[in-house]
Amino acid sequence: MKSTSALFPAGEGKRRSPLVAGAIAFALVLTGCEGLPVEHSYPEGKTTADKRKGGAPQYDTDKQETLFGDGGFDIFGSGKKKDAGGGSGIAVNSYLWRASLDTIAFMPLSSADPFGGVIITDWYSPPEAPSERYKMSVYILGRELRADGIKVAVFRERATGSGAWVSTPVSHDTPISLENQILTRARQLRVSSSASN
Repeated sequence: MKSTSALFPAGEGKRRSPLVAGAIAFALVLTGCEGLPVEHSYPEGKTTADKRKGGAPQYDTDKQETLFGDGGFDIFGSGKKKDAGGGSGIAVNSYLWRASLDTIAFMPLSSADPFGGVIITDWYSPPEAPSERYKMSVYILGRELRADGIKVAVFRERATGSGAWVSTPVSHDTPISLENQILTRARQLRVSSSASN
């Protein structure tokens, strides 16, 4: 039998010892995982074999689970809840979205985000009161047509004699009245959509 010095020439054992220790540790980790159950990440019962392509699995995208849970993050409106008004490629209720745009169409838009459900207008001065200006933010809070699915914030400023604008309070009824107008218009859109189908 060869001696240890013959297997590891002088000075070489010190260089290989971390490599050998690492290999032994890796082998122990692998053998420790031997009895663990294997869980496959394939969706169960959601594939069909395509005979033309040699049995390659085809996944049913309507039943596919998403990273964001049931209902998930639907960018292009491909979900099944079309009757809720969440389709048309936006992530919020489409009736509330269109109704909001219709209701505030007299004001210039600053930004509109259909994925986040936020509409922000630019400042608007009514012709009958040029010394006042208004700005609105409309928030659509979900994919369903519900009374609590819309929130409106209204901001008002009044011009001072020096030409500066000063924030002034808005009546509590103003945002509620706008929310009710949007909801009424959204219901009209939904009824007309149902009648055309």
